[in-house]
Amino acid sequence: MQNSDKRQKAIDLSHHLSALSRARATSPLKGLARYFGRPDLISLAGGMPSEAYFPFAAISGDALVADSFAVTNQSGSSLSWLWKLFGARKEKTNTIVVPKYPATKDDVNLATALQYGTATGLPQLQKFIKEFVGKVYDPAYSDCTQLVQTGNTDGWSRTITTLCNPGELFITEDWTYPSALASSAPYDIKPVGVPMDDQGMRSDELRRLLAEWDESTRGTKRPHVMYTVPVGQNPTGVTMGIDRKKEIYDICVEYGMLNVQRNTDIIIVEDDPYFFLQMGTYVAKSERASQATLADPEAWITTLAPSFLKLDYQGRVIRLDTFSKTIAPGARLGFFTCNPRFAERLERAGETSTQAPCGFGQSLITQLLTSWKYEGYARWLQGLAVQYKSRRDFFIDALEEEFHLRRSVGATGAWTGCTVYTASAKPQNVFGRSLQMSEKFGGFGAKPLFSFVPPTSGMFVWLKMHFENAPGFQPGDEETMEMKLWTAIAEAGVLIGPGRYFSADDEGVNPVEGHFRISFSFASHEDMTKAVKIFAKATREFFQEQ
Repeated sequence: MQNSDKRQKAIDLSHHLSALSRARATSPLKGLARYFGRPDLISLAGGMPSEAYFPFAAISGDALVADSFAVTNQSGSSLSWLWKLFGARKEKTNTIVVPKYPATKDDVNLATALQYGTATGLPQLQKFIKEFVGKVYDPAYSDCTQLVQTGNTDGWSRTITTLCNPGELFITEDWTYPSALASSAPYDIKPVGVPMDDQGMRSDELRRLLAEWDESTRGTKRPHVMYTVPVGQNPTGVTMGIDRKKEIYDICVEYGMLNVQRNTDIIIVEDDPYFFLQMGTYVAKSERASQATLADPEAWITTLAPSFLKLDYQGRVIRLDTFSKTIAPGARLGFFTCNPRFAERLERAGETSTQAPCGFGQSLITQLLTSWKYEGYARWLQGLAVQYKSRRDFFIDALEEEFHLRRSVGATGAWTGCTVYTASAKPQNVFGRSLQMSEKFGGFGAKPLFSFVPPTSGMFVWLKMHFENAPGFQPGDEETMEMKLWTAIAEAGVLIGPGRYFSADDEGVNPVEGHFRISFSFASHEDMTKAVKIFAKATREFFQEQ
């Protein structure tokens, strides 16, 4: 961790605030909250119901212990299936209770959690988050601020309206999270995509975009906000390393220094829900062995690709964290980390919209985290990473059962230098079952059907379909090849994500190129196996019949 005594405070970046954000005033009633901490205060100001009438004396739950999931990957072990079959391992739990009234002033309690509250969150949660951010992300400036939100979709919606005016553009990867695009579109704030490689957004392409920006041609000024999903990038699954992040951060700073009068520097919005699902390189089943990871969770955290916050000495990063992928999405709870000025404006936006996240979710998660403490939560996160690594491996193994996968090193485009798996059809026996083939065999006289680079983080495999090998696209078809195959797979009983949904420039999608995003995060192993078989059958038939 960096020495806080040597770090500077955030610089003034208020020139990035939108007209809407500048117009926001403190909610009149919420402004009274600054007096609530006084022990002798009698409040007759707010329309708050008496906590005596809350119909809950306490809420409780049986929470899994922090070390519930092993930190050794057993995905390649046949013995692990035996243990699961006979249910030898029983879940260990501890009961957590949130009472209506606190026994001590620092206790999480329903009288506070279920009452009207501030948009900053429960004090105990604020304290935990502040410690967590300092230890894990290690921001490079001294006065970073945390503020709760109701998940990263809400976080992004608040952020984009806080920073951008209607008609402006924001920078993002050329494939990105659809809800980020849908959130900004009603405000007439649109994306401009930057090409990607195996680490996500390319810094050289970002520089080229900014250097060649022509307002007269584009019809608007150069973007001053970037939205990025740097770890387990949605949908591609790639992860951005520290060197690439530094290149991008430096460019965002540099463009302000080049033209101070026009305020052309860039704010980075780091949407990072998959940060703790970093799982490393995929190893083929035939080469895999049980892999022990670091026993110390805190040591494991130091191996993760760092956040942009670690580089952010100016306060130009707004980081979005969520408990959706690490605790439960239904809790609708996450948090911002940013400079104090942006946090204050985001708080004003929250006061008159979502206000505070639900008190039930806040209180239960806060009680869980404070009982686990930092060390326990770190251990929980490490166990989750191993679980999702096992799921990824299982899903790709299932693809290998149904297709011939040829491994090569990418030589062109975004996959240059990556280990690329190219799938072709296996020959079928008389019972319609796939026959096994060696790595040297080029495939069943067939051309490639799809390719992918195994994800290093996140929840998704991103397939690039080789529709050029399907016999004939008919000009004038209302649907692209992608949507035709997607429909066939859906009607066969498997739902996956059409690639065009993730395009920053939907109008530029080529009708004979296509992608699919497939999630390995939710389905059971049995259902994943069944889904891959259905996908394989529909895909083979599609390429044969077109």
